[in-house]
Amino acid sequence: MAWELDGQTAAVEQALAGGTPQRAGWFRFYFEDQRWEWSEQVQRMHGYEPGTVTPTTELVISHKHPEDRNQVAATINEMVERRRPFSTRHRIVDTRGNTHEVVVVGDQFCDSGGDVIGTHGFYVDVTPTSNREREENISAEVAEIAERRGAIDRTKGMLMLVYGVDELAAFNLLKSLSQVRNMKLGVLAEQIAKDFSELGKELIAARSRFDQRLLTAHLRAAGSGE
Repeated sequence: MAWELDGQTAAVEQALAGGTPQRAGWFRFYFEDQRWEWSEQVQRMHGYEPGTVTPTTELVISHKHPEDRNQVAATINEMVERRRPFSTRHRIVDTRGNTHEVVVVGDQFCDSGGDVIGTHGFYVDVTPTSNREREENISAEVAEIAERRGAIDRTKGMLMLVYGVDELAAFNLLKSLSQVRNMKLGVLAEQIAKDFSELGKELIAARSRFDQRLLTAHLRAAGSGE
């Protein structure tokens, strides 16, 4: 499902800009001129003050960890040639030399005529946190999962498997999605778990299908009620 510029894309950007934690932010990439746009959160994630940098493909690649750089560069080249979404998990190095582990999930977006012109999605920083921050997040997690603990726990496990992150990072990813979509955590978790089950064994071989389901789970959950 592709996002249209004047619809869902704008809503996602507004939600991410208006209250999502600094560990998540949106990006947009245009295929034709390879133009990037970063939210304030993503700029800060790379070590820049908002408005002080104009991201380019060269800059994007320069911030990738040396061990991940070639792989990400190849992914971007394939994305441009085949006009496919850009979804991956890798490390970036900010301007201060700090390394961040990030999950980047994107989907196609179209112009008013329905032509695919780019990919749009978000970065989530899944870098392991300090003990104090971890304890605070765990406390928040306990409160969040009280209503639908089973579905949330199952979905965290699925995200850990698909994206190769730890339990807390998986929860932060799920929580960021619920905030962006303005939807209860448990309702969204139940839909993602359902989508995972439907994809079954094909999921591991075609993770992009799960990325797409992840980004659109709120639409199906909203239609099913609570």
